[in-house]
Amino acid sequence: MKNITDSFVSLGHWSSAGSFGFNTDILATNPINLSVVLGVLIFFGKGVLSDLLDNRKQRILNTIRNSEELREGAIEQLEKARARLRKVEIEADQFRVNGYSEIEREKLNLINSTYKTLEQLENYKNETIHFEQQRAINQVRQRVFQQALQGALGTLNSCLTNELHLRTISANIGMFGAMKEITN
Repeated sequence: MKNITDSFVSLGHWSSAGSFGFNTDILATNPINLSVVLGVLIFFGKGVLSDLLDNRKQRILNTIRNSEELREGAIEQLEKARARLRKVEIEADQFRVNGYSEIEREKLNLINSTYKTLEQLENYKNETIHFEQQRAINQVRQRVFQQALQGALGTLNSCLTNELHLRTISANIGMFGAMKEITN
């Protein structure tokens, strides 16, 4: 904490002559700051992310189960349609003399409509799964971002005291005063 305070205070003592150089203070460089922020985000966000993913997984599994139930219902409809088809075939034998071609058309229409229904249900299931996955991903992203932001703000608020805040303001005022004298 003393090093951070000293780095803010030392900002007021920099000469404004326009020179530059390498910053050898390892605490004031970005790689360490970024690694600390990433470490905090990973530490605090891991549990929340795990819970969110588990909840999302359960919802997706429930959606898959519902889709499977719909599929089973479609299979039952297919079986009923096949039973109707068998019935139509028996009737076709009885009415073969009167209109065999009309019965065949009815059979094909029944099969085609059943397969179309099955295809529509399968497409609906796939679309629902894809939609739920996308929604889950978006919710997880939003939650992780919120948790990261809250963690970062909490860290900043816990590190920034009134004394440090006043020293930083004083140092910046001194630096602006020196810059104003140079420009005059």
